[in-house]
Amino acid sequence: MNQEIKHHMYRIVDDHIDVEDLNTQLKTFIADKEQENASWSKITVCTHYMLGGNSPHLHRMAAVTELVILALDIMDDLQDQDHDSKPWRQCPQAVALNAILALLMGVVGELGQLQVKDRALVEVSQIISRSVNGQQKDVTNSISSADDYVLMTQEKSGSLFRFACFMGYSNLACAAETVEQLHDLADCIGLIHQIQNDMRDLAQFHVKSDLFTKKRTLPILYLLSNDDAAFSKIKDYYEGKIQADELLREKEDIVRMIHESGCLEYARIVQSVCIQKAEEIYEQLQASSPWKEQFKEMTYASFLD
Repeated sequence: MNQEIKHHMYRIVDDHIDVEDLNTQLKTFIADKEQENASWSKITVCTHYMLGGNSPHLHRMAAVTELVILALDIMDDLQDQDHDSKPWRQCPQAVALNAILALLMGVVGELGQLQVKDRALVEVSQIISRSVNGQQKDVTNSISSADDYVLMTQEKSGSLFRFACFMGYSNLACAAETVEQLHDLADCIGLIHQIQNDMRDLAQFHVKSDLFTKKRTLPILYLLSNDDAAFSKIKDYYEGKIQADELLREKEDIVRMIHESGCLEYARIVQSVCIQKAEEIYEQLQASSPWKEQFKEMTYASFLD
């Protein structure tokens, strides 16, 4: 993470949180997030430059990107009860909830200080709300088909990439076509990454995996829709007919069945379609070099053959 961006994140915390313990917790969360070497603020910076921007406030906008993503990551981990080693999972849940509120209110205050236009504030709220809509579908396991999964993932994960891009172009005069292309590209990138995460999670088969928490990810939906008797145990578990310990007793058989079922190959095919669509959108996008190429490199180039 760029150190100037980190400085602004700390400053925003100082501007809004006087209580010493919460202030310290938030900075600990930021420092932990920095270790992930994620690309969120880099996407904001790259988007700004590739679309011709040169704002002196760019790093402040990128700091907003990081704080919003951090707040949503904390929320996601609290809901899924995973990533136990994260500092926001080590502290009392009430403190973590206060941290989410503090981060989001800090973002609101910073956007106000930056005098972001009213329309841009509306866009921010709509993009974040879109992600929350997808998150709600995910945590309630309300999806039942591949089409549901795609829409949910575009809302939940695609919106995060949309937000990172938006913070880069929000103060620029961009053509409506360019904005639409970036939104579509962001949704593709979100799908590509989420499908990869879902395949990796299913292959690991641990007690906090998507399978044991009865999530309906793309490869799991494939298993649930298959009439082969070999998948009956998984169907029975999702329908509440058997408990998790029965699956664990047959762990080796189920792991072998997962790898032989074709569910991972199916997910890879869907992912490859997303990659192809991303490439088509990327080629049409009117943006400046070398920033355009760097955007691709940090978002989805690693998935290309």
